[in-house]
Amino acid sequence: MTPELKLPHPIRAPLSPLENEATHFPRPSPDTLALLAERRSAKPFFLAAPGPDADTLDDILRLASRVPDHGKLAPWRFIVIAGEARMRAGRALAEAALSSGTPTEETLRAIERTFADAPMAVIVVSRAAPHPKIPEWEQVLSTGAVCYALMIAARGFGFGAVWLTGWPTYDAAARSALGLKPEERIAGIIHLGTQMQTQPERARPDLSAMVSVF
Repeated sequence: MTPELKLPHPIRAPLSPLENEATHFPRPSPDTLALLAERRSAKPFFLAAPGPDADTLDDILRLASRVPDHGKLAPWRFIVIAGEARMRAGRALAEAALSSGTPTEETLRAIERTFADAPMAVIVVSRAAPHPKIPEWEQVLSTGAVCYALMIAARGFGFGAVWLTGWPTYDAAARSALGLKPEERIAGIIHLGTQMQTQPERARPDLSAMVSVF
């Protein structure tokens, strides 16, 4: 079982600084294109240990934070759930479910196992709020970009990932149980681990039906 992780240090400098490098465009990146082309969400029960270690997780979160962010507000934060904390979080969700309803025993057992399958989950929390200059919608979009960038970064390090939401996203008691403030929202629960089975390709959108030229 992957041990409970704590970030060992603040976000560091970029992995590969480009500021002082000569820039030549276009600069194709076949590896990036291949990663995007093969990306496929994994089922949580196909994500086994090991998950990212502390340093790799730190790198994944730093890369996930390199998204468009109007006003440099960083209107998001991360909650890492790993190791024994996965069952604690599940029990906290079950208690939240009991406080707001009468779930069946079967439902409670399923809720307690919310984080049990994958060795790690990262909750991406939206802190979008009214701002005198930056529209709240743009802050929400930035947070969504973080979720996707986190998945891509994890895949780049060789791990599987899946972006889920689920009922805690829309339940105030559940959000509180997971450590969110009343004004915060769950943008995504990203489950991470070593992918044990390849997901089959699924149907993709028909671009001819959705692309127009102005």
